Parts: sequence; structure tokens; C-alpha cells
Amino acid sequence: MEFSKIISVTGKPGLFQVVSQSKNAIIVSSLADQKRIAINSTQNVSLLENIAIYTFEEDVPLLNVFKAMFEKTEGKEALSHKESGKKLAAFFTEVLPNYDDERVYTSNIKKVIQWFNILVATGMDFAAIAETSKKETESES
Repeated sequence: MEFSKIISVTGKPGLFQVVSQSKNAIIVSSLADQKRIAINSTQNVSLLENIAIYTFEEDVPLLNVFKAMFEKTEGKEALSHKESGKKLAAFFTEVLPNYDDERVYTSNIKKVIQWFNILVATGMDFAAIAETSKKETESES
């Protein structure tokens, strides 16, 4: 499973992996139950690879936040996204201490934690992603 092919679809719960593209739609597979559906061009789709979290210095790519969460939880799922806002914010502060709490809302933190737990449950190894992206960068130089 490639991180670069994982998407979120507005109005649909969970995460999806891009399988194929047609002229008018994207064919995706749900990470939860592997069901395939077509996402038409009118629906909003976000590649997780293109999402970043606001901090006081610079925006941090979501993959870097996931890597920090992976290290913190030692490869296990994080706390439930249904925990209280204070617990979620405390956990997120441990993972990304300099996040901008005025622009990153509790709902954003819930979504990031929920996505992380989905990816860990499906066997995503963030340590392996780090090694792959480093090798690609070195080979391009």
C-alpha cells in the first residue's frame, strides 16, 4: 500500500486507496472493507500526501505527523478519536509540540488520529515509508 495513493473523500467515512482512473471517475478501494466504489469528479477528494498541519514555524506534512505518532505509539494504534478534546489535544501536543492551536481545531486532531488508527490497522509501516522516500530522494540527486 502506497501512502501517495491514499485519499479522503468528503462526505464518506474512512480512507480509500486509488485503484484506477476512468474518464469521469476515480475507482477507489475502502481501506476498511476493501469494497470498490467510483468517485465522480464532482466529489471533493484530498490526497493525504498533500495535507499539512499548521505549526508556528512552518506547515508540517501529514506524513511527518504520522511518523511521529508511529514512534510515540511504538507502531500501535493511538488513543481513540472519540476521547475528550483535552485528551486529544494533550496527545497531539506530545506528537507535534509546536502545532498552532488557534488554526488546528479539535475536529482536525480527531480526523488525523482517526486516519492514523485506520492506517495502522491496515498494516501501514511508516518507518518503511521514511526509508523509501529517502532512497527516492537520493537517487534523484
